[in-house]
Amino acid sequence: MEIILLKDVDSLGKSGEKVNVAPGYARNYLIPKKLALKATKGNLKKLDDISHKDDKARERDKASAEALKEKIETLTLTLLKPAGEEDKLYGSVTSTEIAAALSMEGIDVDKKKIVIDEAIKRLGDYTVSVKLFSEVVANLKIEVLREE
Repeated sequence: MEIILLKDVDSLGKSGEKVNVAPGYARNYLIPKKLALKATKGNLKKLDDISHKDDKARERDKASAEALKEKIETLTLTLLKPAGEEDKLYGSVTSTEIAAALSMEGIDVDKKKIVIDEAIKRLGDYTVSVKLFSEVVANLKIEVLREE
């Protein structure tokens, strides 16, 4: 089934692209969540009108994401966690904790946009990625210290 993406979908493509997907995926997931439309002549024409407005909005969003990236990359978060022998944490540092620490610094980021490559289970310094926009990814430094 041919559809037009209204928003960026990681596994499919960017907004405005026309892609082929399984009918069930389109009917049950993409269309109800307003991520896509059926690729009809009327929808294609409507998309051309909308895409010109979206380009300007996308540029504004990208510029604000770039500014936020610079702010995040200058920051080093310090998290205090209880730890046992050999500097092992009781549990691990989660994206929810990182998002909460960022909000304390005045930066609101959705926890789903924080990418932790390897589980943080020891004390030390780490770097995690924060996906701010489709092409803008910030590297956040985190320092995990023992809670006294």
